[in-house]
Amino acid sequence: MTYDGIIASFGEVFLKGKNRSRFIDRALRTVKGRLAGIEQLTVSKTHANLNIALNGADSEAVLDRLSTVFGIQRYQLYTYCESDMNAIKETTLAVVNALEDDGKRIKVTATRGHKQFPFKSPEIARTVGQYIAEHSDVPLDIRNPDLLVKIQVQKARTFIVSKETPGLGGLPLGINGTTLLMLSGGLDSPVAGYLMMKRGLEIEALHFDSPPYTSPRARQKVFDLAEKLAHYMPGGQLVVHVVPFTPLQKAIFGSVPESYGMTIMRRMMYRISERVAQRMGCPVLSNGESLGQVASQTPQSMLAINSVASMPVIRPVACMDKVEIMEIARRIDTYDISVRPYEDCCTVFVPKSPATAPTLKRCEQCETRFEWDALLDACVDGVESITVEAGKPLRIDADTSDEICALL
Repeated sequence: MTYDGIIASFGEVFLKGKNRSRFIDRALRTVKGRLAGIEQLTVSKTHANLNIALNGADSEAVLDRLSTVFGIQRYQLYTYCESDMNAIKETTLAVVNALEDDGKRIKVTATRGHKQFPFKSPEIARTVGQYIAEHSDVPLDIRNPDLLVKIQVQKARTFIVSKETPGLGGLPLGINGTTLLMLSGGLDSPVAGYLMMKRGLEIEALHFDSPPYTSPRARQKVFDLAEKLAHYMPGGQLVVHVVPFTPLQKAIFGSVPESYGMTIMRRMMYRISERVAQRMGCPVLSNGESLGQVASQTPQSMLAINSVASMPVIRPVACMDKVEIMEIARRIDTYDISVRPYEDCCTVFVPKSPATAPTLKRCEQCETRFEWDALLDACVDGVESITVEAGKPLRIDADTSDEICALL
C-alpha cells in the first residue's frame, strides 16, 4: 500500500516542560538532515510530534534513514482521506486489508479534532469497525487487540494511522553537548558510546595506540567500530583521536610494581583524556567500564583512578550484565568487530595479580618512581585526529583488509 505520510512521536521529550520546544526543534533539524536528498518530502512540527508528508516517496526508504535517529519513540504510517464517513470507511478498509500482520486482531479507535463532524468518536470507531467486520476477514478484538488502527478526524482531512515502527527513543542527539568517549576495541566502549548518544550527547572518540605491542589489526578494529557509531552522528562522521601511548606505557610497566601497573596506566589515561577533552571544549568523559568486570573496575580501583580527573566521567554500562552489553552490541552491529582476536593496550600488559583494591596513597608513591610529566605531554601533543565516515570504512592497508575479510 502507498502511504501518505509518517508521524514521528516523541517519548520523554514531553517531560521537558518549558524546554520542550528546544528538544523538538533539535529533533526536527536532525530528521531533516537525515532525510536530505529526498526532495519530495515535507517535514513539519506540531506541539506533539513531527509530520513527514511523503508526497510519493517510498515509506520504507524513509524509515530506513530514520532508524538511526535518537529522540523519536515511534513512527506511525498514515493514509488520509476526506472527512466524510463513507470515505473514512473505505479508506480504513483499504488500510486494514493492506496490513501484513495476517491473523492479528485489530481494534479501531477514533478521535475527533473537528468538533462539527456529525459523528462522535465512539460512534466513528463503532461504525467503521462494523464496516470492516462486514467487508474483511481481519479479526476484530476491542479488548485484547494486537494492532490499533487509529482514525483522526480533522477539519481539512482525516488521517488513518496504522502501521507502527519503534524508534530509538532517548533524547535528540546533541541536545546535551558532546562527550569524549574512551574507545577501545572491546565490546563495552562502543556500546557505551551508543548509550551516550541516546542520552543526547554527540561523541568524539579517544583511542590509546601502543605499537608494536598492539598490531595494526587492533587499530583497524577501532576505526571499524567508529564507522558503525558514525551512522548515528550528524553528517555521518565521527572523529577518532589516536594517542601515541607506547613510550608512557613502557615507562609505567618498567617502573612501578607489577600489581599496580594497570592502575597507574589507567590514571595516566584519565589525565590524557581530560586534557584532550578540555582542548576540544568537551565537558564530560565517558567509557565502557563495567563495575567489577576486571581489576581496574572495582569500586576501590575506580576511586584511585578517577581521582586524577576533575571533570565528570559517565559509565553507561557500569551496572549491565555482559549478556545485556552483548545484546546491544549485536543490535548496533559492533559485536563481530569487537570479538576479533586482536588485543588493545589495556590487555597486552595485564599483570598476573593486579591490585583489585589499590589505595590512592600507594598510587601516588608509585608515580614518584619515574618522570611521567614529559611523557604525558608528548602523548597529548602527539594526538592524531582522524575523521571516520559512515558507509566508508577506513582501511589501514590491504593486508589488514584481507585478514579481516578472512575472519568474517
